[in-house]
Amino acid sequence: MVAAAVPGLSEQDLGVIRDAVGAGRRPRVVFTEAAGQMAGQLGQVVRLTDPAESPDWLVVRFGRDELPFSPGDLRVAPKGAGRRAPVAEPAQAKPESPRAEPEFVIDKPVPVRPSPAPPTSPATAPVVPAARKATGKVARPKVAPGLTVTLAYADGEWTVAAQQGAKALARPYVVRPAEALRMVALVDVPGVREAVEQILAAERAQAEQQAQRLREQLAEVEARLAELRDAG
Repeated sequence: MVAAAVPGLSEQDLGVIRDAVGAGRRPRVVFTEAAGQMAGQLGQVVRLTDPAESPDWLVVRFGRDELPFSPGDLRVAPKGAGRRAPVAEPAQAKPESPRAEPEFVIDKPVPVRPSPAPPTSPATAPVVPAARKATGKVARPKVAPGLTVTLAYADGEWTVAAQQGAKALARPYVVRPAEALRMVALVDVPGVREAVEQILAAERAQAEQQAQRLREQLAEVEARLAELRDAG
């Protein structure tokens, strides 16, 4: 039998989260199976973006990262999730009662006769095993997996994605051309900024041509409308 998928946030849940974030709180959420490897983990919604710009418009803090997700990737965390149980304080040891000491102690020397040592032969002498050398292995420090942040341009859109090792931290989401240019300006790599500026210049020229065509079409429509008014 195939288990039913856990639904995401409902419209009522989104309204409660929107009010909580507006009041300065950070409501807790749980990642669903749609979030991939992060399913079942807890996060906190820190802010909301415009749903019209991207389907991933809920920004969730997970550890030290803040990543965008869609309502289907999240569900409201149950009450009490993520809270730590109180640690019981260790019981205090009762002080030991002092032992009663005699008021007077009289020591009398008692003669002790040495007992004869039993005869031993070399064949029956105990054998003491040699001490073994410690062969403990030195634990190697864990190396954090590499972090890759990708800024890509395809089909007239700029996207940003992040991946740490084999784990995707942020799925590709659309950014504005101005934001892409600011990201590239932070990295002083010869040739990269020039390539981005050329792409932006080509998009600007294409937009100007489209605007000119729209203006010409609007002028034709207005002229036609003026003729119809004169004819009436």
